[in-house]
Amino acid sequence: METQEIKNILGRNIKYFRFHRQLSQSALAEKADISVTFLSNIERGKMFPKVETLSRLTESLDVAVFELFRTDLVPEDNKEMINRFSEDISKNVNLAMAEVFKRYLGKSSGGNEGAHCSG
Repeated sequence: METQEIKNILGRNIKYFRFHRQLSQSALAEKADISVTFLSNIERGKMFPKVETLSRLTESLDVAVFELFRTDLVPEDNKEMINRFSEDISKNVNLAMAEVFKRYLGKSSGGNEGAHCSG
């Protein structure tokens, strides 16, 4: 395995875990005490972090180091990865919308109890 391939795998996996933890680049960079630019370069396979930085990234993402180097974690085909994330996002949006409607309907029905027209 070539050095560039290892950088690419590491970058894809960091991005994958970051998305699944619902962290922005800025939030992860802050947690790992690195710059957003450096994190972006790592995710794009342009740079490779030192061991200390890698350790902080794994702690921030709550994963074991080996997981960042797995080749089977993120599909090579970006369409499949996008579909997976879209499904996750859709599921979460639907759950959130259901909660909003439940709360809204609960408030509106609670406020109208006892309000009757007198004719």
